[in-house]
Amino acid sequence: MDVIAASRNNVHSSSPSDHHDSGCPESDLSEQYKTPPPEPLTSFAALKDRIRHHYELASEYYYSLWSAPATSRVGEHLHHGYFLDPNDTKDRAQTRLIELLLERTQLKKGSAVLDVGCGMGGTSRYLAQQHDCRVTGVTISGKQVEMAVRLSKDAAGESEPTNGVVGGEAMELGHGSVRFVELDAEKLGEYFPLQGMFDCMWISEAMSHLPDKELFFRNAAKLLRPEGKLVVADWFKGENLTTAQLEADIKPIEDGMLLPPLCTPTQYVKFAEDAGLKVFSEPLDISQNVAKTWDISWSLVQSPALWAFAFSQGRDGIAFLQAFRAMRRGYANGTFRYAVMVFQKSGKDT
Repeated sequence: MDVIAASRNNVHSSSPSDHHDSGCPESDLSEQYKTPPPEPLTSFAALKDRIRHHYELASEYYYSLWSAPATSRVGEHLHHGYFLDPNDTKDRAQTRLIELLLERTQLKKGSAVLDVGCGMGGTSRYLAQQHDCRVTGVTISGKQVEMAVRLSKDAAGESEPTNGVVGGEAMELGHGSVRFVELDAEKLGEYFPLQGMFDCMWISEAMSHLPDKELFFRNAAKLLRPEGKLVVADWFKGENLTTAQLEADIKPIEDGMLLPPLCTPTQYVKFAEDAGLKVFSEPLDISQNVAKTWDISWSLVQSPALWAFAFSQGRDGIAFLQAFRAMRRGYANGTFRYAVMVFQKSGKDT
């Protein structure tokens, strides 16, 4: 696609700036495309349809956008990077986030893992190859399942064509395995018939998309084995924000990223405890270490062709790109937060 090529070529002539938009030449492009007023949300089912459509349309673009030819896992991670060193590449930082979650989860090698909101399967493959896990990845997008299968076959050195593959079959990777299923994350309890199927449920930057988060925590409590763990990395709003802060910083993020109202980490803890889970690893706010992700992302989308393409896709396309600025602003103002946490099921089924 010409849009992809144009936006990738633009990366070489732009560089991440600081968190403030004022005085940044790159902000001029976004000023040309104002986001129309939000359309009323008719139902959460309609929101899910928009989310599904977004990933069906944009997943190949995401993969291309994040690509770095010298990297072995080219463009496969869609989540934030955890930057600890000024010289960290986005690839190293994204892997480091997975490593942080493994460290806080104390996940045993060979565990059975449900990767919820698996995207193109990057984390699923990492857990299989580096941690010998047997991973089931689920995503609402059939396109992402197709891509996850293709990339996993590439990682396994398999050469057979994957056109039309819809996933579901396990593929061996190292001493672990992966399989991918197209599934709405709020229907986990219906799809998996047995309780206590998984040692770990892993959800990275996907729960914020779920309208019924309390249902998700209840399903996690059912699907986890005794002493199983739920590891969460997600986007949050800050605690005790004013109406003005919500309107200026949080609403544009929710709008552009197709999110129901954002929660606070405290709310997630309550949802988990109400579902019978206990806190294994307290919420850890790593906002300052992940904010650079959106500096990099903003530099990657500075292409007139990309903005024109987004405009052609209707309101959601422009709102999505404008949300990049809102996320940078939210991190700078402390109103938008990023935290990781781990919960555990009790040692016996109740």
